[in-house]
Amino acid sequence: MKAQQLAAQLYTVRDQMKTPAEIVAGLRRIRQIGYAAVQVSGIGPIPVDELAQALRDEGLVCCATHEPGDELLNHPERVAAKLHQLGSRIAAYPYPGGVSFATLADVKAFARRLDQAGRAFRAAGIDFCYHNHHIEFQRVEGRLVLDVIFSETDPSHVKAELDTYWVQFGGGDPVAWCRRMKDRLPTLHLKDYVINAQNQVVFAEVGSGNLAWPAILAAAEDASCPWFIVEQDVCPGDPFESLRKSYQFLKAHTAP
Repeated sequence: MKAQQLAAQLYTVRDQMKTPAEIVAGLRRIRQIGYAAVQVSGIGPIPVDELAQALRDEGLVCCATHEPGDELLNHPERVAAKLHQLGSRIAAYPYPGGVSFATLADVKAFARRLDQAGRAFRAAGIDFCYHNHHIEFQRVEGRLVLDVIFSETDPSHVKAELDTYWVQFGGGDPVAWCRRMKDRLPTLHLKDYVINAQNQVVFAEVGSGNLAWPAILAAAEDASCPWFIVEQDVCPGDPFESLRKSYQFLKAHTAP
């Protein structure tokens, strides 16, 4: 992993980037921390051309975006056009809101919709990824939902945006899943997993929790992952400071 492969997920700083002016200022702070790239997600409204210009002005790459699920499934051509404006080649499905996992047939039907969208994205030169949470680690008729999603889709149509925290929270092994997604892992979400003094599981800065980072990073590199994206859903204080702490830890694990 090289430093230029480290990205910040803007969802982390969503509350600080609600207006165009805040977005510009936030991108500047992220670049000053040292990140070379961002994933666009959760920020306030801004015209795509203005966002693209702000990224260029700060010397940041848009490595990927999150888009609304319905938009990804029903209008992949519109999403692809937006990503081309941003200079990005990766779109990720963020969360299966309103999707039923009640039966194996339901999950397979959802996988078919993902595959159809992914086919359109591939034709447009975009990698389409599925971002997991813990809910995909439930078993339906004896099978993990996440297993069904990736088994029932073409690897060239639907790739993985594994989230280390949510894999662990769901009872999975982040290292094993990185290995399983070899050559199917364009992005990896990095966030740590901590048990606090109240015996609650909480999000944490990378390197400050319980996850086995050397093994995870090595497995992702072996899987040919090009983007290592820091995301922290909830931060204890200033989320930019959380991004800085994660960056400092990861920078120490980068190659020259």
